[in-house]
This record gives sequence, structure tokens and C-alpha cells, in this order.
Amino acid sequence: MSQSKSLHGSAGFAIEHATVTVAVDSIRLEGDLSVPTAAKGAVLFAHGSGSSRHSPRNRYVADVLNEGGLATLLIDLLTADEQEVDLQTAHLRFDIPFLARRLEAIAEWLSIHPDVRGLKLGIFGASTGAAAALVTAAELPHLVRAIVSRGGRSDLAGGSLARVQAPLLLIVGGADHVVLDLNRKAMAQMHCEKQLQIVPAAGHLFEEQGALQKVSVLARDWFLEKLLNAPGVRAR
Repeated sequence: MSQSKSLHGSAGFAIEHATVTVAVDSIRLEGDLSVPTAAKGAVLFAHGSGSSRHSPRNRYVADVLNEGGLATLLIDLLTADEQEVDLQTAHLRFDIPFLARRLEAIAEWLSIHPDVRGLKLGIFGASTGAAAALVTAAELPHLVRAIVSRGGRSDLAGGSLARVQAPLLLIVGGADHVVLDLNRKAMAQMHCEKQLQIVPAAGHLFEEQGALQKVSVLARDWFLEKLLNAPGVRAR
């Protein structure tokens, strides 16, 4: 990887970090790829609701996944110009088909990247990004092997919900009543392996003490279990 540096995770292995650019149609999207030594899987982050790859919440989760031996790609689904427009209109963040098309292209790019090729892929989706993750999983069942949704608007995936095959973990704050209800209704439409984990007293952004750490550990353990047990995993 270019522009990379080696760090050491708490488990004692090196983690290579690099800034990458992914061409999608006529635009280029910037991302941050982190790959631990002997990575056990790769996780693509799908941000939502006006967030970006610089979100401190998703970067915290990514750090925990890296220390658990999982590669991560945090990438913006919107260009800088699109983000500027979306800050004014909030339109693109709710255009799930648009976000999913880009996420599908990024997932296919990541699956053949030389630093993670051969690793099974999961997607971590937050807010509206979770809906895009579910649509992507429905469209690319051969590629997406596990999903985690953090405070996700899974209901916005619509008709794609019934076609998702990858095991899904929904993490919702106990105080995030509206999103909790929407996730329960979405689960009823799904046929894949699915699990709902409620973080007690946590709100939509999991800002309460210890809440985001709980999210991170749940996500790490889900991805490690489901990606390692997915059919066709090749040793690296």
C-alpha cells in the first residue's frame, strides 16, 4: 500500500495504514485502509446521515476491529462537493439506491485489492449507511458474508430486506426508541440469520459512557465469528 505506516496493535501485530482512492463511475472517493498482519477478514464501513470517514465513532470502532485482527476500509460515499450539497439538503444521505450502488462498487474493488484479497468481507453500517449495506448484501450475496448495523435505518432497505443472506447483527441503543421499533419491524421481513443487541440506556449516537465500547466489542466478535466460519475462507 502507498502512503502507509506500521503501528502495533495491543495484540502485538503490525497494522498497515494507507490512504486509498476508489474510482466509481466518473468520480473518485477517498478512503482509509488499515490492514493488520495476518488479517482474519475485512470490514467495509458505510457511513450515513451526513457522516464521513472522519467520524470519531466509526474510527473508534475500526480501531477495535483492527486490534482484533480485522482489516477495515473507512471511505466516503460522497465527494466533497456532494457532501457540501447534502449538508444543505440532506437529500443524498437518504438516497439509499444511490449510496448502495457506490457501496457495491467499493465492495467489489476491496475484494480484489492485493492487501486483502482472499479475505471474507463484512460491512459495518451506521444510520442510513446500514440500509445501503443491506441493499449491497442483497445484490452481492457471494461477496458480503456478514453485516453489523449500528443505530441503523434498516427499514430503508425496503424490498431488499427479504433477499439478504449474510448474517446480520443489529445494535441499537435502549433509549433510541424510534430506531429500535423500526429495526424490529425490519427484522420481521428478513430470512437470514439475525440478532438484535440492545445497549441499555444508550441513545442514537452511543455517546453514553461505555456504550461505544460495547458496540465495538459486539461488532468485532460478530465479524470474527461469521467471517472465519464463512464458506470458502482461505488461509493467508
